[in-house]
Amino acid sequence: MQISSRQQIKKLLSEIGETYTPLSMKCQHEFIINSKIRSFRRGETVVREGQFSKKGYLIIEGCARAYYLKDGKDISDWFTFEKQFMASIVSFFSDEPSPHYVEFVEDSMALEFSKDTVDKLSNKYHDFERFISKVVTETMLGLCERLHTIQFAKAEERYKHLINIHPNITNRIPLTHIASYLGITLETLSRIRNPKIRI
Repeated sequence: MQISSRQQIKKLLSEIGETYTPLSMKCQHEFIINSKIRSFRRGETVVREGQFSKKGYLIIEGCARAYYLKDGKDISDWFTFEKQFMASIVSFFSDEPSPHYVEFVEDSMALEFSKDTVDKLSNKYHDFERFISKVVTETMLGLCERLHTIQFAKAEERYKHLINIHPNITNRIPLTHIASYLGITLETLSRIRNPKIRI
């Protein structure tokens, strides 16, 4: 890893620490030297359904999504962007195969790390243990919120809520993925975005 890249990651970890919980410089350094920066092409799949995956990704540039296939349909489950983490949560934290596919939606750069590194640093540094706990908690709360909106909110409310969280998402994520994430058809999404158009 180049020095400039390390400095970039340290800056990123410091910024993320402001959101979750600060990491000591020593902890940051050990996390960085036990991880590696990787580049990914748009559409590159890093986890497939049925695979065991103990790798996680901190996105530096770009975005990714987790999705699953149901009766031949591609259904997006969540999206992650810069300064966020992506992994096959089920497989990463258990000995179960992944129910999801994980792919990068844009040409991206991410810091790749292993579950072994997370466990080692969590045992060694209390701040890292708190950090990971808050990351996991936020992820779980986000998935619970999505489930709640799909069950109880109207299609237009779901879309507005997503736009409030990610104002530029329609410029980065294909509308087909957004529609499946919201639990609606592409035609319904088009009507919501262009109310004057009747399909």
